[in-house]
Amino acid sequence: MTPKYQRILLKLSGEALMGDDAFGINRPTIERIVGEIKEVANMGVAIGIVIGGGNIFRGVSSSAAGMDRATADYMGMLATVINSLALQDALAKAGLVPRVQSAINIEPVVEPYIRGKTMRYLEEGKVVVFAAGTGNPFFTTDTAAALRGREMEADIVLKATKVDGVYTADPKTDPTATRYHTLTFDEAIIKNLKVMDATALALCRDQKLPIKVFSIFKTGALKRVVIGEDEGTLVYV
Repeated sequence: MTPKYQRILLKLSGEALMGDDAFGINRPTIERIVGEIKEVANMGVAIGIVIGGGNIFRGVSSSAAGMDRATADYMGMLATVINSLALQDALAKAGLVPRVQSAINIEPVVEPYIRGKTMRYLEEGKVVVFAAGTGNPFFTTDTAAALRGREMEADIVLKATKVDGVYTADPKTDPTATRYHTLTFDEAIIKNLKVMDATALALCRDQKLPIKVFSIFKTGALKRVVIGEDEGTLVYV
């Protein structure tokens, strides 16, 4: 089975790792997600991953109320490092070869982000996990996904969510909501569809880097996206 996309950037939210737990990392959930990733890696697809930290701490969350925004965002970056280490461990136990690169310098824990090393790791078949967002406050991990996706020359950014695509309304509250199969970037921005934050959307649009929104909780969805089946919502120029 020939994949449609040879190099992908997978954006995982920190909440995706919680499973049914209220916070933190649910081990069976992360192992299931890694199983989906391994299936795609075994097809020869080069994989980079950006992971959020919302299961531990988010700079714009209620727990950060009253805190200096830059300080809160740095705390959120450190939360993504924790998630990246957990993901690295699960990937290694599944038989893959992961490398974590951090946008903030914490070399005793993980290596710093260096694009040349990233490209070499991808060529060697390693899975690269990008931690600490962009390394700057006021930017989300969505923007980090767009940035790293372009830097690693990905064919597409795959945003894994709890919902199987972008809908006309919230499908949990509106039974008439329908899924968009495709959207242009301009449509997504004008309609304020919350595909990604505006900075990430604009960067992907300007760089002509498509985004596919899909559910990481649907078994086999990641593979179906990679081989080009009608799964989720494609956002393109």
